[in-house]
Amino acid sequence: MGSATRVALVEARDRLAALGSQVDLATGEELFAAGRIIGDSSHLLSALSDHGAAAAAKVALVKRLFSDGYAATTVEVLSGIVSGRWSSHGDLLAGIEEIGIRAIASSAPASAAIDAELFEFGRAVTSDAELELALGSKLGSTDQKRALVERLLGGRASAPTVAIARQLVTQPRGRRIGELIRYASMIVADQSGSAVATVTAAAPLAAAQLARLETTLTKQYGRPVRLNQIVDASVIGGVRIQLGDDVIDGSVATRINDLRLQLAG
Repeated sequence: MGSATRVALVEARDRLAALGSQVDLATGEELFAAGRIIGDSSHLLSALSDHGAAAAAKVALVKRLFSDGYAATTVEVLSGIVSGRWSSHGDLLAGIEEIGIRAIASSAPASAAIDAELFEFGRAVTSDAELELALGSKLGSTDQKRALVERLLGGRASAPTVAIARQLVTQPRGRRIGELIRYASMIVADQSGSAVATVTAAAPLAAAQLARLETTLTKQYGRPVRLNQIVDASVIGGVRIQLGDDVIDGSVATRINDLRLQLAG
């Protein structure tokens, strides 16, 4: 991520926060839709990503294209996003998507466990090769993928989770489903001031172990950390913890592999 994008993201997040209760689920869904329209048009994407174009001209273009049919709040948020300087075309699309996810997360009821529901969705998909192919294939139609998400999550997950999952499979931008879920969960957690860590072990950890680990990570990262657990027999022993880009690997399998590399060297 370039420095220009970092600044643009901070500005976009601040604008979203300033709108407060004006932001709702529809805001996020409309931002997703606008991002797909922009991503499907190379000319439009270039115009809105052009560093040489005045911010006012980009805002005027957004208002001309989206004011009819989109809520005023959505147009205001989108205008703020495109007025920033993004390091690349892809960063602009990623920025629109992130702010859409944050809009949905910030407006969701407290009872909506979005990150946990996304985790379960991701685990269900990655454990079924045929299902993963259906959702990840470039050849599959967008409508079919969205319908499949509805069948998998309808009645089992909250509306915010379904909206985010639909977006992830509709506009993957070269990302695999596991990566998509981790990315979205991280944004949802960050929006609430917390973080999500994935703990992989050979056998389920006891509740007391998970509680101690959660407490330790919370102290280490200075924010509440929620845990998602994966059972993987290949780990052999110990645990592997991933929080964002940080990986703490104390598994026996990794230590054996490290020893093999040392012997080979």
